[in-house]
Amino acid sequence: MAVRATVLRFPSDADAQDLSGIPWGVTVTPFAAKDENGNSPLYGSGGDLIPRCENCWAYYNTYCDQEQWAWTCAICGTLNGLSSETIARYSSADAPPEVMSSFIDLEMPVDGSEEEDMHARPVYVAAIDLASSEEFLELTKSALLAALEALAPGSLFGLATFSHKLGLYDVQGPIPVVKNVFLPADSDGTLSIELEDAMPLFNFLISLLQVDTCKDRIASALETLRPTSSWEGTGSGQGLDRILLGGRGFGLAMESLISYLGSEHGNTFALARIFAFLSGPPDYGPGQLDTRRYGEQYASRGEDAELALLPEQTPFYKDLAAVAVQAGVCIDILAVTNEYTDLASLKFLSIDSGGSLFLYPNTDDSTLPQDMYRMLSRPYAFNCVMRLRTSTEFKTGNSYGHFFPDPQYENVQHVICCDSFATYAYDFDFVKNEGFSRHTAELPMLQLAFQYTVVVPPEELPTSGTGATHRSKYTIKRRLRIRTMQFGVAHNINELYDSVDHEVVLSILVHKVILASLSEGVREGRMLLHDWLVILTAQYNEAFKIPNSQFSTSSGSLIDVTFSQCPQLQTLPRLVFALLRNPLLRFHEEGIHPDYRIYLQCLFSGLEPSSLHRAIYPLLTSYASPDKLAYPRHSLSRAALMTSESPIFFLDAFTTLIVFYSSTADPTLPYPPPHDCLLRKTINKVKQERSITPRLMFIRGGQEDASVFESYLIEEQDVDGSGFANAMGFVSFLEEISQSVMEYMK
Repeated sequence: MAVRATVLRFPSDADAQDLSGIPWGVTVTPFAAKDENGNSPLYGSGGDLIPRCENCWAYYNTYCDQEQWAWTCAICGTLNGLSSETIARYSSADAPPEVMSSFIDLEMPVDGSEEEDMHARPVYVAAIDLASSEEFLELTKSALLAALEALAPGSLFGLATFSHKLGLYDVQGPIPVVKNVFLPADSDGTLSIELEDAMPLFNFLISLLQVDTCKDRIASALETLRPTSSWEGTGSGQGLDRILLGGRGFGLAMESLISYLGSEHGNTFALARIFAFLSGPPDYGPGQLDTRRYGEQYASRGEDAELALLPEQTPFYKDLAAVAVQAGVCIDILAVTNEYTDLASLKFLSIDSGGSLFLYPNTDDSTLPQDMYRMLSRPYAFNCVMRLRTSTEFKTGNSYGHFFPDPQYENVQHVICCDSFATYAYDFDFVKNEGFSRHTAELPMLQLAFQYTVVVPPEELPTSGTGATHRSKYTIKRRLRIRTMQFGVAHNINELYDSVDHEVVLSILVHKVILASLSEGVREGRMLLHDWLVILTAQYNEAFKIPNSQFSTSSGSLIDVTFSQCPQLQTLPRLVFALLRNPLLRFHEEGIHPDYRIYLQCLFSGLEPSSLHRAIYPLLTSYASPDKLAYPRHSLSRAALMTSESPIFFLDAFTTLIVFYSSTADPTLPYPPPHDCLLRKTINKVKQERSITPRLMFIRGGQEDASVFESYLIEEQDVDGSGFANAMGFVSFLEEISQSVMEYMK
């Protein structure tokens, strides 16, 4: 459970917060195995036995003052009584974790019915789009074969297809059997037959107990898949198919599968995951989307294309996600397409149900198989409930991330499915203007409680007397993870600026500009970001008392826009410049595909701060040889390449990794780098630690097209232009900020 704050020393009051210009908040990665300093929680049991405050319901922790029969809540200051049982527990030599550590993870009791074998088994269903191409299906087959390698033995797996009909596969025998149910073409149609009647659920789901046999049978079923475009002319009796070719009835297919699986929620499984492989927009039956809204018509109408294309055009998929949550079904959308698919409407089905949204523009260099394996190999928690409590002087303001708020309790968030990378954010407001009193020793407190469920896989156990082994059952574990933290207070603006974490500031800013873009358009999001930097720069110059007479210059060069007196702030102008250059905030007329923008919004709003930093401002390092690091960090400019005498550069842009050999590199240097060299080991480590699989590219300058690599050298590109080289990119941006600061301070 990693918790990182924008400032390690909190502002003393509302005035200090306003004057600083720094967002005040935290990012939390609740299912991370360790905290932000690499420390693990103290594990134990008895999560239901921890005393709770009668006033604010915070949990007892190491910051609480304890007397013989009572304890004082560190969050709200309320005096609470202790039961005799708790006193006995806390007085024993074997003290419980909450007495020993402020970071704990405790097992909770579960109902007896929840411990049944069938209830605990994970369920996975692949739903494959047949209104697609041979290349798409080949990629999907590779992805599913990779997924099967990652699934634990004993999991349940089902295979379905959709087009103008929904196909259910029974792969329990040596020959796969498919039952097709036709989907109605009208937008309010329903199925003519229940899926359970077409194929009982337990015929549809195969248990992966005999792993190799099951994988072979699923692979045989995958080999039978053909795109609808190849069905025509396959013999007599295909007339109806011919008429309906090309339909992609995704909406009703998902609705039907959710209902199909949901009937066994709590009996067969605690959580089911559907992998929806999509090759284009739903254009048939309920949930069909009108893709005609994407085009050049906005220019002729004078409309804002971003504002028109970012909102959803139908609530169908948002409503369906709510149904999926109730049915215990989580949906991952894996879109492989470069045509407009309206992810603005579809995204809710994945992110609101606890799933992921992936977008691959083509099949040629797609990392879909690797992403599937990676996603299913890492542990995840589900049915999570999260609550952040604060001491009484301040409160949580906005909360950001892929969760949904509790309909009854304030500041409680539900997360359907959460892996160790999933990150959320909160910003803070003061309850009263006076803030943290200078006359008390009480310091600001935070407590994050995260209750979650995990499925513990079976173990190989020896069978007594036979020498053979058998597998124990899957078990459900409910756990409670609690982190209590104390922060300092900045007594002046210098202390506050010196405690800034620029990566967390960037995270909060990205959440804010995404929200502004969705509600008011990309242009408004860009203005919000630009104005924030102007105000921060003005507040900083004011705080460090730069004489007003210096503002008389026409160039504004005497404004300190580089934060020269505060190292913790010096990265921020570059990050803002890079964010303005990012496709997230570039304009429709610059060629930014609206689906790609939606994908970036979903990706960025779930990344932990260090990963987001890398995605916004890539890391460029240089090597004297594949085995020798030359310089750990360069600015993203051609000048950096030209002044460096290093022959090899490695660029890490989070989703893309590029190894670039300069045109002047010694031709005897091995290309590409050998697999056992330092550079390769660095690349492998980066790939291993990433939440998604980055695409790896090797480029030889002077012999191969280097435009992809050069596109990341953003500091010589115009922040408002088309991205073509401009010698005054970042420099002119700083001058413009300087002019804006002068206008603001007049």
